[in-house]
Amino acid sequence: MDASAGGSQEIRRKKTSRVKNRWEQVLLSAEWIQHLMLLLRLDGNDARRPGKSAESQGARCLTLEELNLATRNFSNANFIGYGMFGEVYKGLLQDGTIVAVKRRQSPPSQEFVQEHRNLVKLLGYCQENGMQMLVYEYIPNGSVSTHLHGNSHAPGVRLEFKHRLSIAHGTAKGLRHLHSLTPPAIHMNFKTSNVLVDEDFVPKVADTGIPGLLDRLGVTGLSSRTPNDPFVDPRMRESMNLNFSIQSDVYSFGVFLVELVQNFQESSDISAIADNRMTSGFTSESMKELLRLTSWCVSPMSEQRPSMSLVEAEIHRIREQEISLTTVMTGHSPTVTLGSQLFRTSR
Repeated sequence: MDASAGGSQEIRRKKTSRVKNRWEQVLLSAEWIQHLMLLLRLDGNDARRPGKSAESQGARCLTLEELNLATRNFSNANFIGYGMFGEVYKGLLQDGTIVAVKRRQSPPSQEFVQEHRNLVKLLGYCQENGMQMLVYEYIPNGSVSTHLHGNSHAPGVRLEFKHRLSIAHGTAKGLRHLHSLTPPAIHMNFKTSNVLVDEDFVPKVADTGIPGLLDRLGVTGLSSRTPNDPFVDPRMRESMNLNFSIQSDVYSFGVFLVELVQNFQESSDISAIADNRMTSGFTSESMKELLRLTSWCVSPMSEQRPSMSLVEAEIHRIREQEISLTTVMTGHSPTVTLGSQLFRTSR
């Protein structure tokens, strides 16, 4: 081979390499958009229509400059905490929208949650300088976990039984919506701290799609799900195989219901099971039915667990029943058993 031929081959090799690198960049961007579209599918807006871009779905592309400005260069004062996706910062966009910005290094993908009333809404995304960021609506009232147990800033608050039923019902609607998609969307990281409440105590399920997104991207070491996690299906814990499904989401929701009404003391006595911060203004009928539904959700046999559609309908029925019965209570109806009466007879 003469020098000129060798030089030509080297030029072709370098050109091929440059083309390959450009295609890899295109494919990486395409993968990012594909993940964005998948997460958008979890929202409820028109996400199933073909030909829609991520931005046309409602989540717009934001620049790093915009997010630096919104979060004051991701200052410590704006830092909220850590989530499965990475660091979380409170931000203020130029249009006055308060947001929560999730940020991590390296190229993961993005979580687009449709505009369902009981799902935290994804507003935008950014991919610049080796960083990927998700921008969500800011939910100012914190998580259900914080309201139940408190934190370093404030103690837990008293939530009456009807309020807890409303939270359970709205949360069930959020999960039901995810499971109703085609194909069904599995939350995979459902727990009490991932249920946020707004100013009106409307619950919104957060972190939808993040675990699956990280798994598809091959990101390891970030998942908070371990075999010892009480929200993980025990059959998965036994097999050490975190293979999430609709049924495992239902189990996690059952544990959420336990945490919502229990004071964490093991007892067969409903008076001990119910959180003592609830007053006696609830009926034994509704409490018993909710506990039966909870037991059904956490059935050891996953195939015996109800669908979230059925769970949502049952909680709605129990809530309506509780409202009706506690309204009747003012007339001193003998057919209604108060929680306090149940407690006295059970001792």
